[in-house]
Amino acid sequence: MSVKNNHMVESFEVSLNETDESSSSIQGVSRFLGHKSPYYYKSKIIQKRMNTCNKNPRICRAKGSPGPFCCNKKCVNVFADRQNCGYCGRKCRYNETCCNGQCVNTLFHKRHCGGCGNKCQKGNACVYGMCSYAN
Repeated sequence: MSVKNNHMVESFEVSLNETDESSSSIQGVSRFLGHKSPYYYKSKIIQKRMNTCNKNPRICRAKGSPGPFCCNKKCVNVFADRQNCGYCGRKCRYNETCCNGQCVNTLFHKRHCGGCGNKCQKGNACVYGMCSYAN
């Protein structure tokens, strides 16, 4: 540490080993920051193509997948997805929610009042997403 013009200046020395500049991995390493070898990008593109469910449908059943069904190269749950409700490509309207594969309006639906599976008691109506509103 040194003092120049009443300011403290720290100096660091960085030494690179010969092994830091070259790598035998397929990803490749460059001595320039943020630069990766062309092999890195090719492997990422190939990996992305192989991980689409239309080529490999088993990935939709893997742990952590959004759903077990493949729609337009994406894993989805057709029982809860508003863009693929019940089957691929069936979209719910803006005021509807996908509950068990059916598009329903949760503001007024008796079996899905305010959310999926929220059933109103017998004799009570669903109004504005609440059972027995203003009764």
